[in-house]
Amino acid sequence: MHKNTDSAPTELKQPHRINLGLQGGGSHGAFTWGVLDVLLQDPRIHLEGISGTSAGAMNAVALAHGFAKAQGKAKTDPREAARESLADFWNGIVAMGALGQAQRAPFDLMFGMAGMDSTQTGQWADAMARAWSGSMSPYQANPLDINPLKDFVERQIDFERLAAFDDLKVFVLATCVSTGKAEVFTGKRLTASAVMASACLPMMFQAVEIEGEFYWDGGYAGNPAFHPLIYECDSRDILLVQINPIKRDKLPTSAVEIMDRLNEITFNAALIAEMRAIDFVKRLLKEGKLNPEHYKDVLLHRIDCGEVLEQLGAATKLATDASLIHALRDLGQSHARQWLAQHAGDLGVRSGVNIAQDYLDDLRVPVRQERRSHLEK
Repeated sequence: MHKNTDSAPTELKQPHRINLGLQGGGSHGAFTWGVLDVLLQDPRIHLEGISGTSAGAMNAVALAHGFAKAQGKAKTDPREAARESLADFWNGIVAMGALGQAQRAPFDLMFGMAGMDSTQTGQWADAMARAWSGSMSPYQANPLDINPLKDFVERQIDFERLAAFDDLKVFVLATCVSTGKAEVFTGKRLTASAVMASACLPMMFQAVEIEGEFYWDGGYAGNPAFHPLIYECDSRDILLVQINPIKRDKLPTSAVEIMDRLNEITFNAALIAEMRAIDFVKRLLKEGKLNPEHYKDVLLHRIDCGEVLEQLGAATKLATDASLIHALRDLGQSHARQWLAQHAGDLGVRSGVNIAQDYLDDLRVPVRQERRSHLEK
């Protein structure tokens, strides 16, 4: 996985508002929990908007719910309330992981795609494999549409209170099945169903119906989506918490490894497309070909987990044991502290990510010199 652009450490001297883009990735989202926990402890960092997909959406609503609960309570620190809300959410995930296997199987599938050794969970894994091969769909494998995670989210998050809270903008992305387009849920449309739609892998669970439309995982359309942060928020700074590797050196050979890598490629495609668009606009602005009053010069930053999560197998995306979840949280905390020490001063000043180098090098089509000369006439 790519690392942040190296530069001399800089200091953030004034409080600064930023937006967050949170990727999905099953239990690896606990890394994001750790990142958010550290950011919430830094009084220089103020949050304007959060865009999240799948596990990123769950982190987003858990954090925002803490702020919403603290509103109007003079003795309650909103940041501490947000930290507590995130901790309650992930510790609840750990508690659910300790349930009996029969109850846990569909929950495991929601949080990952591999490492299922028990009889019950193995049966679900076999059903998933058959679904991918075309012999069975989730409407056959899971006709009752069992989803204990939705019940858990509804117990954890007061979505009515969250809808009434407008100090922090939250955007959750799902993919509309009929159009294939991204659908952003925010405000009163941000419900438990929207969060479940954002995490709905179509070969595992039945499509989530919202207002007469059906939705699948938001990762197909944006993981995460930057456009609501660009158009609906004022801050130029977007901090991406990236937990899905763009590159893997090891060739996947098992069925689980192949499916996992295929999902990574699929879910990263939308991210790369948005990176390409941002890079294109930034280059045109730099060349004076776009009016800066009409186009935002986005400053993009990134915290990722380097090579650590790349070394973890696909099975860890579903693992919900306390040791792994808390180790991922600690890893996120460590990387966030390192980023703040080295790159916090970039906020409002410059991008900390070289988009062309990290995301686009292998995608650019060379233009022959004679063709270039013709285009420039």
